Amino acid sequence: MRIDVPEGRHPIEYVWGEIVPEIGTAAANFSLSVYAHTTLGLREFEAARLRIAQVNGCLFCLDWRTDRDGEKVEESFAEAVTQWRTTDAFDDRTRLAAEYAERYALDHHGLDEEFWTRMTAHYSQPEIVELTMSIGSWLSFGRLNRVLGLDAVCVLPTQ
Repeated sequence: MRIDVPEGRHPIEYVWGEIVPEIGTAAANFSLSVYAHTTLGLREFEAARLRIAQVNGCLFCLDWRTDRDGEKVEESFAEAVTQWRTTDAFDDRTRLAAEYAERYALDHHGLDEEFWTRMTAHYSQPEIVELTMSIGSWLSFGRLNRVLGLDAVCVLPTQ
């Protein structure tokens, strides 16, 4: 870890809530809102989230699976995300979510009219904004956790 956490303190709670409480608490609330208020389907949500986790290399994010009322994506889903261009496990929306996440993270200047034509054929404007905000959250906070070394000690705090 790159941040010294006092003995007996929970690393995530300490870094996200105590070191910079005004920013960390707002960031944590934004991160939690992405999960609590999403309108996106589980598969497209997880395709985008996992693709960002793969790009970031965040150990915790790679291991995490979003649970919606006891439903999670299948075990082979993460491998399908790495093969988003060719997998037959994805419908168009799921494939586009993975593509958008990758391009957002690695080549946002390359999001051309051809891409947006495909995107708007499958996603409404509110869904595009929601997916964009979600991807931004995962890219930023997953990368923060990876860069600071929190991803190796990361567990969600109990409520």
